[in-house]
Amino acid sequence: MAKQYDVDASTVCRIWQEHEIQPHRQETFKLSRDPDFVPKLLDVVGVYLNPPQNAIVLCVDEKSQIQALDRTQPGLPLKPGRCGTWTHDYVRNGTTTLFAALESVRGKVVGQCYPRHRHQEFLKFLKQLDVEYPGELELHLVMDNYGTHKHPRVVRWLSKHRRIKTHFIPTSSSWLNLVERWFAELTGKAVRRGSFASVPDLIEAIFGFIEHWNKEAKAFVWTAKAEAILEKLERCKARLEQIEPGCTTRKYRRQRPV
Repeated sequence: MAKQYDVDASTVCRIWQEHEIQPHRQETFKLSRDPDFVPKLLDVVGVYLNPPQNAIVLCVDEKSQIQALDRTQPGLPLKPGRCGTWTHDYVRNGTTTLFAALESVRGKVVGQCYPRHRHQEFLKFLKQLDVEYPGELELHLVMDNYGTHKHPRVVRWLSKHRRIKTHFIPTSSSWLNLVERWFAELTGKAVRRGSFASVPDLIEAIFGFIEHWNKEAKAFVWTAKAEAILEKLERCKARLEQIEPGCTTRKYRRQRPV
């Protein structure tokens, strides 16, 4: 850019700093094409901002394929002037899937690890939640649209347990599920920094983190109102339509002729 406009490179850097432009950084996003986006958004945000009385709101999801990575050499410890290090290569020792439920008000987490993440495992986790929160209190579960959450056997089980209510976030809107924020804490503080010789070692570290977290549980407070979110999304949609008209509309897959 400096060569193109025949100015010094420091001038370009100064202009970027003055206008808070950071071209070296890049983030990801996805605008949902869910036709029921607005009612789902209003439902979930309403549950966060105005929790139902005599009820517990649980943000539920699974973190699948958590790898038990074992570094080939011990990491070097932190010391003045140098951050902690680990080897760039590793050995894969298997994976596990964590099903977790985060209380939106207290921040307490209930979790369970399974080798797979099918509807059978999800049913087991729902039954665990039913035991963890006994009594007549309603349980409001905020979940995504993953197939296991809407499996016929799951739907049949939920129909027999009327105190459990479900709230589905729009597709491509994982940012609406608060448990995703807790998954980031787990990954950064317990999984990514660890070295695990086996899957049981990984599971032990996960449960250790959950136990430590629950001792001083802190809730992730949702503050954004639905109106503000919709305004921001409309601005994003308008800008995307300027770049590529039609890119924000729902696309249907063509059915193959029989």
